[in-house]
Amino acid sequence: MVSLRLQRRLAASVLKCGQHRVYLDPNEVSEISMATTRRSIKKLVSDGLVVKRGVHIHSRARARYMADCKRKGRHSGHGKRQGTKNARMPFKILWIRRQRSLRRLLRKYRKNGKIDKNLYHKFYLAAKGNTFKNKRVLVENIHNERNEKERVEKLEQEAAARRQRNAEMRKRRQERKEARQQA
Repeated sequence: MVSLRLQRRLAASVLKCGQHRVYLDPNEVSEISMATTRRSIKKLVSDGLVVKRGVHIHSRARARYMADCKRKGRHSGHGKRQGTKNARMPFKILWIRRQRSLRRLLRKYRKNGKIDKNLYHKFYLAAKGNTFKNKRVLVENIHNERNEKERVEKLEQEAAARRQRNAEMRKRRQERKEARQQA
């Protein structure tokens, strides 16, 4: 068997590809072995004795399928985990996200007039102190606080009305008493 290392190297250079992609026709070994210059190799290429093979296909179909599965939440059980829980999804990132969403909600409520600046400040500090697990809990607390505030105001109004009514009754009673004494 004749060594065709030189021819393969020259053909790779002429065809501008790797040596692995160069196909030398096994039936024409004697003719190929005679070619020792680039020009002669170019002639063999034009004659079709030396051919540039296609690139091997490296399919990503399986990789895409796996990525799709992982997006759906598959293949993420205990056996597939390497890092700690904190390494995979840092607590700090979760905290930042929660704070931002709660503060966004508080700003929106303040802008829409659902809460005044005092309530806003109170809930802002409470959120910072890790009082609220999520937005639902915060909204619940805001409603409760507003309802309590309204209830207290209503009670105060009722008490004021009662005091006024009692004062008027006392005044009338006093007037009647004086009228009776004069008569």
